[in-house]
Amino acid sequence: MIASTTLHSAPTLHAPGLVLRPWCAEDVPALAGTTRDPALRRWASLPAEGEGRRWVRDRERDWAAGVRFGFAVLEAPDDAAARLVGGVVLKEVAAGGPSAQVGYWTAADARGRGVASRALDAVTDWAFATFRSGGLERLELLHQVDNAASCRVAARCGYAFDRVLPSFPPAFPLDGHLHIRRGR
Repeated sequence: MIASTTLHSAPTLHAPGLVLRPWCAEDVPALAGTTRDPALRRWASLPAEGEGRRWVRDRERDWAAGVRFGFAVLEAPDDAAARLVGGVVLKEVAAGGPSAQVGYWTAADARGRGVASRALDAVTDWAFATFRSGGLERLELLHQVDNAASCRVAARCGYAFDRVLPSFPPAFPLDGHLHIRRGR
């Protein structure tokens, strides 16, 4: 079992630092507000209105089972309370398996400040540090072909474009880009 983990990403010149921690019940109100964004709902699998508590409990169970490690991404400015600005996940982790997947999303009002890139970098580093001895060699990142912002985040974080994957409805209604990052 992997103990609950909190990760940090330092502030930049233009954005406060980030705190990444496992999802918990206190995130439900902010999550509900964030998931109303139609652009976000197009690309991310998030809970429907009123399903936030169940979704967070599922994320807590996933973590305890060691199969999926979801992090709430919070901005932590020095002079204010932390606020939810995104989510990032490490999933399909299997003991002795050579690969796992990562995914991320950013709240509408936090886009353009490097939240996704900084959160993905933090989880990527944590994943390799934590699971390399168990056989993890590469992380895979999949996004729909029309999600140019995710493609830029993947490239910025060292995930090389590998190939186009055909659509697989309903989970992936459009073709997707597969990006891969190998452990160093």
